[in-house]
Amino acid sequence: MGRSVDRIDAMRLFTRVVERRSFTLAAQDVGLPRSTATEVIKQLESHLGVRLLQRTTRHVSPTLDGDAYYRRCLRIIADIEEAEAAFSGAKPSGMLHVDVHGTLARHFVLPGLPRFLEQYPDLELFIGEGDRLVDLVREGVDCVLRVGEPQDSAMVARRLAMLEEGTFASPDYLRRHGEPRTLDDLDNQRMIGFVSSATGNVIPLEFIVEGKVRNLTPRLALSVTSAETMVTAATLGLGLIQVPRYHLAAALAAGTLVEVLADFRPSPTPVSLLYPHSRQLSPRVRVFIDWLIQEFTTHVAAAGFLPGRAASGPVHGRAARIADD
Repeated sequence: MGRSVDRIDAMRLFTRVVERRSFTLAAQDVGLPRSTATEVIKQLESHLGVRLLQRTTRHVSPTLDGDAYYRRCLRIIADIEEAEAAFSGAKPSGMLHVDVHGTLARHFVLPGLPRFLEQYPDLELFIGEGDRLVDLVREGVDCVLRVGEPQDSAMVARRLAMLEEGTFASPDYLRRHGEPRTLDDLDNQRMIGFVSSATGNVIPLEFIVEGKVRNLTPRLALSVTSAETMVTAATLGLGLIQVPRYHLAAALAAGTLVEVLADFRPSPTPVSLLYPHSRQLSPRVRVFIDWLIQEFTTHVAAAGFLPGRAASGPVHGRAARIADD
């Protein structure tokens, strides 16, 4: 490879092309013109004497040699970054791209973020907010924060907490419909249904009775696809809902919502941080993960949630079904 091309920078660019499946997006990530990125990869292939990438008009993918080289590049780059940080004393820097569940972000991530960014002033954080499935590698996302039981075996999942759930309604609704005290009373109740983005169906209410799960769907008053809309509808007296308790802290304190059927609470909902198996964690990702674990540990202790590593009781179907909603 010619002297004009730094080999480590070429490796970094190559890994981004593989992950983004695009020269254009990879070039944007590393701050190069696309034409320069294309020439760098050509020089890299010429230097190695192998074809690293298969190119079509719409798609870029690694060859078998390219995939093997990609994995070695990840290890080399991670080792270099860690070594430089250890000997220079420099703090992690650069862009950190994370994707979070919006409600979790507002309650658990954003409040402590000023302190994190003050500690690591050279980090630039991009937070995507969504519930959909994310292809971390292809979309250039470093890690995601999700509720529900992780379904993707290609990801490393770090359990952060188990969020206690409950069944809630407004005092006005209970005055009009009566407070349910047994599950049989649900025959005369109405619920606000949450529609799963994965199945398109309303997720039933879940209750744990003597260690076993019972799923029930009372008559629907309204079906929604937004947790915020569901909570607002409940405060307006439209029906019963099931959500994690932390989501309703203000409403419960104000008395605009109250818990019912507390003896039959649904199973707790896991919260996990996911990142790819195939990638070595860069220093900036590692410090973010460590910080996020500490944030959840603090909130768990303060709010009385179930800790991620010592959750008691079963985790049943409801948590799995809402994993990406």
